[in-house]
Amino acid sequence: MIQNLTQILLISQIVVCVLLVISILLQNRAEGLGTMFGGGGEIFRTKRGLEKFLYYFTIFLVVLLVVLSLLVLKYAS
Repeated sequence: MIQNLTQILLISQIVVCVLLVISILLQNRAEGLGTMFGGGGEIFRTKRGLEKFLYYFTIFLVVLLVVLSLLVLKYAS
């Protein structure tokens, strides 16, 4: 039974990783690398609509991935 649970957790972890990569790639990168080096910060923008959803969805997926990883660690032994 524990082996089946571990397999389900590992498959879930793979699915969450794929969704996380897609979510990160879909995020708006209009600012480019200029803001990383201190430029381009003149305009303040708030996240709205799909951009806001993707932002919170990405945070949710990261937390879910950490929880799944800890559960795999607990049941893998």
